Amino acid sequence: METQNIDLLNKQFAISNHIIFKPGPGGLIVAEINNEQASATVFLHGGQATSFRPNGQESALFLSNLSHFESGEPIRGGIPVSWPWFADHPTDKTKPAHGFARISTWAVRSTEQISENETRLRLGLINSEFSRPMFPYAFDLEIVINIGKELAIELITRNKGNEAFTISSAFHSYYKVSNIEDVVVRGLEYCKYIDKVDDFKKKMQEGPIKISGETDRIYLDTTNDCIIDDPGFNRRIRIKKEGSKSTVVWNPWIDKALEMNDLGDKDYKQFVCVETANAGDDLITLAPGSEHRLRANISI
Repeated sequence: METQNIDLLNKQFAISNHIIFKPGPGGLIVAEINNEQASATVFLHGGQATSFRPNGQESALFLSNLSHFESGEPIRGGIPVSWPWFADHPTDKTKPAHGFARISTWAVRSTEQISENETRLRLGLINSEFSRPMFPYAFDLEIVINIGKELAIELITRNKGNEAFTISSAFHSYYKVSNIEDVVVRGLEYCKYIDKVDDFKKKMQEGPIKISGETDRIYLDTTNDCIIDDPGFNRRIRIKKEGSKSTVVWNPWIDKALEMNDLGDKDYKQFVCVETANAGDDLITLAPGSEHRLRANISI
């Protein structure tokens, strides 16, 4: 976007000592948020938060230094938005993985200073010539991001047309960790899951999750909080969710990381994805005029 458009965004939406818009990597526009509790970075490309740093803490989110910061390409890290489908399209593998929301430019709808400790950014995406060939429905999609002592993110899907449609979705969140081999994920004990690495077999989680190889699992029928227990950073990241009955846990491990050109060879050690999702059988069908809200609250 041109500098003059950034100037216009700042004229309309900047808030002194809270939020400013500026050019980011690759010339993509970012919102930089700072308040008394935390700082954060949100790209308008993908509507994607890529940093959330409570005062005195490492960022809760991982961002790859090799990300493709360019139009039409997803950003590797932060909180990508998977919508209106999760993973590959169910019938057409030529359509972009995880949908088109994460490679679309979102519009700023509003900014708000809730208090000295909390700042709100609201972004929107509507059906367009770009979206219709992939998803031929009238929709209004909104992300509401609150930055304070915790990061609260909400994805609101509204059916603005005359026919029902079905979606799957997720916050494909990359959480920064000191060393994946030392981390434990709690909250999914005794949940059934689909193991995508082992021929989509259904299994039962026995105890907390320890990751020691490629991991790609859809945990079913769970609304539990998840906790990433990280002794190296001496912290726990808690993910509380609403509007979701499935949780995805993912790490590419060594071989798959080597195949990814937007991820460093050893970056797999520095993150775990614990995704607030509507995935697997957790599909959402929206009648005309109805809405669905997917929400995650992330705290350290």
